[in-house]
Amino acid sequence: MMKASAAKRLARTTFGLSLLVVIGAGFSSISSASNGADQVGIKPASKYVEVVITPGESIWSIAALVATDRSIAAVVADIVEVNNLSSADISAGSKLLIPSK
Repeated sequence: MMKASAAKRLARTTFGLSLLVVIGAGFSSISSASNGADQVGIKPASKYVEVVITPGESIWSIAALVATDRSIAAVVADIVEVNNLSSADISAGSKLLIPSK
């Protein structure tokens, strides 16, 4: 027969090992869930920034600020296209997607 102290020690060891297995399984499932989110659910950073047009601004003035390696006309064409605009005319308070630098 096993002594009482040895039985308690065996029970504590078994409980400790079981707890470590459960914690390890939890971390494993969390890790695999986050890996799946990286592959499917998270979108890459957008190359556009949404801005609200203030009085006095135009698509041309905004394009001039962000056109670093492209012509201003090309940036204006990009803004018109991505925002589905019929022309380059805009009014204050409009929200537009503008190419980020």
